[in-house]
Amino acid sequence: MVEKKSDLLVVTKAKELCLYIMTVTQKSPKQFRFTFVSRLQNLSLDVIEKLFYANDLFISKEQVKNAEKRLALQHEAQTSLKLIAYIAELAMTEKCILFKQFEQIAKLTTDCRRLLGAWINSDKKRFSS
Repeated sequence: MVEKKSDLLVVTKAKELCLYIMTVTQKSPKQFRFTFVSRLQNLSLDVIEKLFYANDLFISKEQVKNAEKRLALQHEAQTSLKLIAYIAELAMTEKCILFKQFEQIAKLTTDCRRLLGAWINSDKKRFSS
């Protein structure tokens, strides 16, 4: 996995989640390829994309629009993480993935959501003063 020292911890965790999803869904039954598998894979890639875009926005006190864009991207990533957790649960129920794989996806999505929430709160504090 390509990881830069400058990556935010939430980005590193999102990459870990994406890699895990890509790995476990390779062994999923073919009947789920265009439902659970593609949704989980695409959503995990979307999370990374949104985090990259959010992190690349230059923000100063005068650039309120960029701060609003960043917050919107962060919230979209949060929503995608919630969807990943739900679809993984449904995939486990339908025997697309194993229970232990669902547990790991749930743990990684929770970690990402916690770190992303901390980033959002940090930005809010930084830009509200």
